[in-house]
Amino acid sequence: MKPTQSRREFVKKTSLLAGTLAAFPFVSNANHVNTSVDDSIKVALIGCGGRGTGAAMQAMLSKQNVKLVAMHDAFRDRLDDCYKALMSDDLSDWSGATGNIKDKIVVPEENKFVGFDGYKKAIALADVVILTTPPGFRPIHFEEAVNQGKHVFMEKPLATDPAGIKRVLDAAVIAKQKKLNVVVGLQRHYQNSYKELYKRYKDGLIGEIVSAQAWWNNEGVWVNHRKYNQTEMEYQMRNWYYFNWLCGDHIVEQHIHNIDVINWFKGGYPVKAQGMGGREVRKGKEFGEIFDHHYVEFTYADGSVLNSQCRHIKGTMSKVDEFMMGTKGNIYCGAANMTDRKGKVLYQYDRTKENNPYQTEHDELFAAIAKKEFKFSDTENGAMTTMTAILGRMATYTGQVVEFDKALNSGMSIMPTKFDFNALPPVLPNADGFYPVAVPGVTNYFS
Repeated sequence: MKPTQSRREFVKKTSLLAGTLAAFPFVSNANHVNTSVDDSIKVALIGCGGRGTGAAMQAMLSKQNVKLVAMHDAFRDRLDDCYKALMSDDLSDWSGATGNIKDKIVVPEENKFVGFDGYKKAIALADVVILTTPPGFRPIHFEEAVNQGKHVFMEKPLATDPAGIKRVLDAAVIAKQKKLNVVVGLQRHYQNSYKELYKRYKDGLIGEIVSAQAWWNNEGVWVNHRKYNQTEMEYQMRNWYYFNWLCGDHIVEQHIHNIDVINWFKGGYPVKAQGMGGREVRKGKEFGEIFDHHYVEFTYADGSVLNSQCRHIKGTMSKVDEFMMGTKGNIYCGAANMTDRKGKVLYQYDRTKENNPYQTEHDELFAAIAKKEFKFSDTENGAMTTMTAILGRMATYTGQVVEFDKALNSGMSIMPTKFDFNALPPVLPNADGFYPVAVPGVTNYFS
């Protein structure tokens, strides 16, 4: 993050959504052999939207001998825009870095794949896979990368339904057996201020956490309007943020970051959730089926509660932060400090030592791969925290108390049965162009 760049601008830019990256497994143990002619770590990018472009740049900016050799996206124009950005003479708008990475982009035309199935071919050409497509595709892409024996960087969330979470967890077992490094883009785990707060919490500075609050409230994100001659599948994929099978709703796609922090510090996941939400302002047909606000009460096994809120409504208070109350004091994550019960500061992180966690994720992943170390296994936490956010969505959509284990084991899938631009997605508009929306008290997943 540039010194002149606000935290909000930084989060907005680095949270650009869309894209997926893939890559071949470089060699994490003696059973793998690196066949690279020039001994570089070959990367495949699966999903070439904004986040995919940023992640690819961060991979190339690591200190290792990394090269992008393959790209895949459902749409050719997204792939071409991504390639153009990667070949730019100035990366400062994306990464804050100076110079360029042109010499690390080695993607001939035959290694550019488009459509639904091209990810398999792209993965086969690399050592490391970067997965940054809309999250609905994450389970099948991660499963394929693991089956091909590749190391993985994948963005959160890791699925949009319980069935997808189960699929990711099953693949995680195989990834561990193969000693494949997996980093998930819950970047606060790689951010210096959060790591220092966590260390001091574990040292007992503020006692045990008894309650918490988390926020992701802002004006929302982009909208891609329907264009002439688009099939329903193409339209939903172009406007993917507003369809649950692709995005999971913004409680899953964005608010997962804040929920993850509380799970991390608590050392576990909620056992149940109840909450409320709806579409108060964002009601147009272009906003698909998702809510514009959620408020969830997550309860952990020890009885402590996380009060969680996220909102996409223009003109309202913007806040992205986490707060935890302990038996002896409080943690204010946004301020990066800890206080006693009377407000006296017990610890203040030095902001001049803050890092860019988005870059650190890639620096540490590729350093481990270059050293042939099996060091990172983020999948289980990424999957269980994704499931926590899905649990919250299920609670707000139904208005009922939803149990974590019951939801996880429900087998519920909201994904299409066929991936084809002429196939029908799982949710369709009515004659007026509006999509069905969950109704608390009526929607029921367990009847």
